[in-house]
Amino acid sequence: MDDLSITYIREIRDRYELWKTENHELKGPLPGVTENDAEIIKKRVALLNDYKEFLDDRRFAEKFDSRSNLHSSVLEEFMYYLFKDMVEAISDSALIGKSHSFKDLFFRAPSYLDMVKRPHALIEIKDHDFAIGARVSANLQCAGSNLIEEHKWDIPAVAIECKTYLDKTMLQDVSTAAEQLKQKNPNAMYIVVAEWLKLTENVNLKKYKIDQIYILRKQKNTDREFRYNDGYQKNPIYPDVIEHLFNSVRTFLTSDWEGGIAHGMDRGYLM
Repeated sequence: MDDLSITYIREIRDRYELWKTENHELKGPLPGVTENDAEIIKKRVALLNDYKEFLDDRRFAEKFDSRSNLHSSVLEEFMYYLFKDMVEAISDSALIGKSHSFKDLFFRAPSYLDMVKRPHALIEIKDHDFAIGARVSANLQCAGSNLIEEHKWDIPAVAIECKTYLDKTMLQDVSTAAEQLKQKNPNAMYIVVAEWLKLTENVNLKKYKIDQIYILRKQKNTDREFRYNDGYQKNPIYPDVIEHLFNSVRTFLTSDWEGGIAHGMDRGYLM
């Protein structure tokens, strides 16, 4: 790493610590709806826009490419600040943040003799940019054996994928991930959050297994080098979009998930 990169990183670090401190000092929103919620969200979005504008300085854009995660990690961290107080008020042991989530469980013993001694369970996981849910631990043991396997994994109630921009390939990938998640946890909500959109009108959004897609700047994608041209108008991240996101997640997390055939029989309709 050269001296200029080190200088820039120190500058970014100082500005990051300020952004982090300001978000921790700002409290809310909480599980209960209040008249101050919209104002709190506006303040969080203002802090985000200010920090993003700092990071979008051309000096940093030309020095650090997408592999640095300098920009992609900001939205993930913002999701934590947005939801942390609400989730902690529900449970101080809840999962919130990056997640290695449960995807599948299978068993692969090397022989039948080994199979009757212990389960040889393998947990397949899927990484999510941000999740709200629960951490689960399970002990598996074969009948008549004293060998115990301990396994731990995350189960998201809400999974959010964060993108700088959303194109068709990304949309297909996240739709597959959403379908896999909901096969194991049918109650889960899957959301995509992107700053810019890179899709045409020919894309049929209804066929994808995603609950909602948020485009925070309400703007089509433009390659990064063109964003520094004279006359380019870059939209801010809009607080009304973030407010809709927050309220959708809050309503979901604080509502009744009752379902199943027995519950549907009482109503006369099952779905």
